[in-house]
Parts: sequence; C-alpha cells; structure tokens
Amino acid sequence: MPTYEFRCNNCNHKFEIYLTYQEYGSKPVSCPGCGHPEPERIIRPVRVARSDQERFDAMADPEKLAGLDDDPQTLGRMMRQMSQELGEDMGSDFDEVVDRLEKGQSPEDIEREVPELGTD
Repeated sequence: MPTYEFRCNNCNHKFEIYLTYQEYGSKPVSCPGCGHPEPERIIRPVRVARSDQERFDAMADPEKLAGLDDDPQTLGRMMRQMSQELGEDMGSDFDEVVDRLEKGQSPEDIEREVPELGTD
C-alpha cells in the first residue's frame, strides 16, 4: 500500500497516510493534529539512477557538442556538468577556467592571461 505525505494548511502538521490506489483521490483525508479537512499533498523529488555510461552518453549528445568551438559559455557549462556527473573535485585550476569560460572568455584568452594554469 503506498504512503502519501501531507501537510496541514491550518496547523502545518506533516503526516503520512497509507492509501490504496483506489482510495487515493476518493477517500477524504484530514489532519490528525487539528482535523482540518483539506491537507496539502507533499510531492517529493524523484531520483533516477543512471549508469556512468548512460550519463556520458547523454553528455556526448551531438546537439550539445555543436558549436563548442565558437561558444565559450556553452563549453564552460558542459565542463561544469561533466565535473558534476563525475562527482569529483577537479581542483581550483579547473574551477578558474570554467568560471572564465562561463563569463564568455575564450580558451585562448584564458591561456594568455593565466599561463600558469595547469602547471602544478
């Protein structure tokens, strides 16, 4: 039997209730704290687990890769997304480059202005 979460619009009490699929939407639900007859349903975010391969395939979408040479901001967003997908800290040099790309600075300008990046 599914569990549904509610919050009372009257007293802000949060509670769970077990309802069958048939009962949901047809059986009246009231707050167990104050008896208010119209609590609000709480919908929690859903996470979908994907394999590393699925995540990398999604990032390698040709439409997402189109124009990266001409658009530093898109390149920066893609690099940040890749870092988040990997779940690893890429270091301060990486963050510096991505921040500059997202502000629209070209890779060539970044290399000229900060030649010591990546020399650790």
